[in-house]
Amino acid sequence: MTTETYRDAWGIPHLRAPDVLALARAQGRVTALDRAWQIEVERHRAQGTSAAFLGAPALSWDVLVRRARLDDTARRCFATLERRDAETARWVRSYVDGVNEGLADGARRAPEFARTGLAPGAWQPWTPLGVWLATHLLFAGFPAKLWREQAVRHLGPGAVGLFATDGPGTAGSNGWLLSGDRTETGLPLLAGDPHRFIEDPGVYQQIRLSCPEFDVVGLAVPGVPGIAHFGHTGTVAWSVTNAMADYQDLYRERLRRTGAGVQALDPDGTWRRAARHTELVETAGERPLEIEVLETARGPVIAGGPEGLTAEAAPAEQAPRPAGAAGTAKVPGAPSAGEPGVPSAGTADVPRARSAEAADALGARSADVPGTPSAGAARAPGTPSAEPAVMPGAQPTEPTEATEAMDAGEAAEAAEAPGAPSADASGAAHAPAHRFPTALALRYPPRVTGDLGFGALLPLLRARRVEDVDAAFDAWAEPVNVVQAADTEGGLLHRVAGRVPVRAAANLVQPVPAWRPGHDWRGWHETPYAGLTDGIAVMANQRGPAAPLGVEFAPPHRADRIRALLTERGTWTAAATAAVHTDTHLASAAPLLDRLAALDGLTPEAARLRDRLLAWDRRMDGDSTDAAVHAAVRTAVVRRLAAHPVFAALAEPPAHPEVLLPWLALVPRIGYALEHLLRAEELYGIDRDAAVRAAVEEVAAAPPAGTWSDGHRLAPWRALPGEPYEEPGLSGDHDCVLCTSAVPGLTDRAARGPAARYVWDLARREDSRWVVPFGADGVPGAPHHRDQLPLWLGGELAPVVTDWAQLTLERTEETDD
Repeated sequence: MTTETYRDAWGIPHLRAPDVLALARAQGRVTALDRAWQIEVERHRAQGTSAAFLGAPALSWDVLVRRARLDDTARRCFATLERRDAETARWVRSYVDGVNEGLADGARRAPEFARTGLAPGAWQPWTPLGVWLATHLLFAGFPAKLWREQAVRHLGPGAVGLFATDGPGTAGSNGWLLSGDRTETGLPLLAGDPHRFIEDPGVYQQIRLSCPEFDVVGLAVPGVPGIAHFGHTGTVAWSVTNAMADYQDLYRERLRRTGAGVQALDPDGTWRRAARHTELVETAGERPLEIEVLETARGPVIAGGPEGLTAEAAPAEQAPRPAGAAGTAKVPGAPSAGEPGVPSAGTADVPRARSAEAADALGARSADVPGTPSAGAARAPGTPSAEPAVMPGAQPTEPTEATEAMDAGEAAEAAEAPGAPSADASGAAHAPAHRFPTALALRYPPRVTGDLGFGALLPLLRARRVEDVDAAFDAWAEPVNVVQAADTEGGLLHRVAGRVPVRAAANLVQPVPAWRPGHDWRGWHETPYAGLTDGIAVMANQRGPAAPLGVEFAPPHRADRIRALLTERGTWTAAATAAVHTDTHLASAAPLLDRLAALDGLTPEAARLRDRLLAWDRRMDGDSTDAAVHAAVRTAVVRRLAAHPVFAALAEPPAHPEVLLPWLALVPRIGYALEHLLRAEELYGIDRDAAVRAAVEEVAAAPPAGTWSDGHRLAPWRALPGEPYEEPGLSGDHDCVLCTSAVPGLTDRAARGPAARYVWDLARREDSRWVVPFGADGVPGAPHHRDQLPLWLGGELAPVVTDWAQLTLERTEETDD
């Protein structure tokens, strides 16, 4: 029997094998050949060993992964898979066998191995599960709970709704489904684009997998077998978007040391032993760091310990490494020492350990931010206190059940009376429970259940109708997604898939006290279904079918705009969808423009600039000078609001792991929530009109000289920077359908955007289209490393080739029957 590897004109692999296991092995091998460096970086990131060759910038990530016990969770999940689904476990093993076969050849092609001295290692059967876990650990944005905790402490519970928008580290997507009534062929269309941090090599791998059981084209995750997120089997197609559900919890743990180890205070008032061991984290060029790994009944302790949070990244005999110190990881919006709330030059824009190249592209010094408060900055006369216990302020929405439950818990905590010292079984005296410093434990579904949802992957490949896709996604675990699917019989599917725990509403908002009853998990939510309206279903991370399952969602602008565009045209073809993918209308500009329109008494220069913006078409086109002016005014407003003493306490870098700091950075939070902040009836006594007036006067005095794309340039992440590229300028913005995300107030560079685009045609699969930002090959300088970039920039898509006669045979391998 023969296994064959073909390539199309874009270097995309098309694999044909005699059976499922041989095909999985071929997929693993071709992935290792094309993406050896990428998948080896991902393997090390999943194990918490990447700093050993990437250096100190990767250390904070490695410590988080070790303490969250990702590798152990991957092992547990694979053991569960072997017990429950032996066929899928064998399939994963075959993929791993292929990776191990191809890694040596792939490493010889990739120059990064020689540059770092890294030798390719052996993949284990659970490694793909670890890669999946590491890829999605921060996907649901659990660190946002730390931000909400800070915001509520200093601003009051209304801040939860005020700042509730997809923030610095959130992954999202556009996706739309058209019934046959809305297409020229009479059969459905699926289209969209996942928004992730743009990486080189890309986070998605275009591939075709064919054997006697199925023939599927789609976008695979390098290092993971099958096609999980976006696929077309010929008779049914599916796609996903981030549901924005909340399915991970943070617990504040009270821990104490005893002669026998470490104990945690449980909700029944009993101190119980926590699992404990130590590990050494290797860092290139530095001595190893010993960390303490703890796990309570809630989950792994990811920050702090019995001594609290201040020494979370250092062993007992070493001084803690301060945030912003040389050698620490730099992540988006992470405050640097002496520059609260404002990333320094060298701060990157992705929740990974970032490269210096990306850092330089995305950094912003505090000197560039007028009025940025420094630690201990004096309060201006007549301004509110910098650290109010609870600020009176705008509440754009009524208090939610979650915030009410949280408030009750806070009140109970405050009322907890001091007690006498307690004693453990050995008779050793300890301080009363309320005096113990707290640590943070993370509870996440695969750690609880031992199931990562890999049982869905083979059924997806074998699916023939939407009912098959629906049944496959019943086994899905994480991330929690909105699924859209359609088949050649006209069947349609729009549902939420994944595992969301049933628990107290307060758990969704902020860290909850592990020692208080009422915060346990009590089963799993039934995942909601939704239908189509006028033959259209749109998901762009807005409040939709998953609304009961989350707290923060994207503003409705992208979803509303997509629906409006789809409605304007009677019927659609696959080729016509580029007009939707590339739309640049920015609806979220309205609140700022409304405040500009109400200003009077401006200088002549500012008045002319104001009138120019009011006449602007609100499109963030790359060649638009008006879009550049709008972005400059927006940046100036964000920085002025962030510099107000009301927010000073939120600008201080908290004592949390550096890799989590992007979610707590003030400037990006204000930038992404600017629409809410400007529209709220009242904002903690801040004179927003004065801030807008000062901003427009500032920009009028020194307007940007060029177009939007001069500053709004692609800033991809590379684990190891190589030869510099002149990255292109972009159209679009964070709230456009063409979602190339700047970080208002911080940088116009775009580290996040469409990580792929696709159109699945159910009438003729060969009329389907796809594209990725760079190319199919992860090797710098290879012919197919960046050959799709011009298509991606222009909103074009490459054809999905299904005729084997149009492909080039690259390799054949004879296998036993």
